[in-house]
Amino acid sequence: MQRLLVISDVHGNLTALERILQEEPAERFAGILLLGDLIDYGPRSNEVIRRIQELPSELVLANLWGNHERAIAEQDYTRFSSRRGSLCAEHTRRSLTEESLRYIETAMDREGMREFTLGGRRCLAVHGSLEDVYWKSIPHGEQGEAYAAYDLVFSGHSHIPHFFEHFYPANCSAICSAICAADRAAYRDRKRTVFLNPGSVGQPRNHTPGAHYAVVETDTLSVQLKSIPYDVEREIALFSDEVDAFYKERLRLGI
Repeated sequence: MQRLLVISDVHGNLTALERILQEEPAERFAGILLLGDLIDYGPRSNEVIRRIQELPSELVLANLWGNHERAIAEQDYTRFSSRRGSLCAEHTRRSLTEESLRYIETAMDREGMREFTLGGRRCLAVHGSLEDVYWKSIPHGEQGEAYAAYDLVFSGHSHIPHFFEHFYPANCSAICSAICAADRAAYRDRKRTVFLNPGSVGQPRNHTPGAHYAVVETDTLSVQLKSIPYDVEREIALFSDEVDAFYKERLRLGI
């Protein structure tokens, strides 16, 4: 049985990332999805990038830019919702090594999304959504017709985990090009799309502190949304005083 490890929004939190990789060694998986925002907020963006580089490259099916990679690489901080967010991103930019910047700009997928096929299933990995790949997340229960063409939709950005299925009707135009008439008839003119957001590794916002991620069994499409504890105080102690204390406190509360 093949398994996928799905990770998003690490945000410079090496302790949380290491805890997941201890619990879920890479060699146990057929593939790893990295859905963006490896960097920023947390104190160890450089170290997170180096740890990601240690993963077997053949297992990494997607390694997306998130809105933080884009903002920091392009030095455009205008779309952050708060001044503290802009200041934190500027601080992260100053802290990044040349090697880290080169990795962000050359080794990650700058498009913020990737389409791929897995076991005959058409998949979409996107940091945000098709509406805005960087800055707008897919809300729980999204039913946009554009997603009907995919069997699996993996997304991040919201920092809130979700898993749901939607069944599109046969008159959906995206289905007509996605599956043949025989398949539509066999499945009673309905097409299933599975949506998965693993939540945030390093900055959860679902009122549940811990490192969040997901495991998918590709044969059965069974999904496990997981959260495991890690040494939050160790990571908090490493924050710079130049970063707003809010980003430390949210690790304790998951807000």
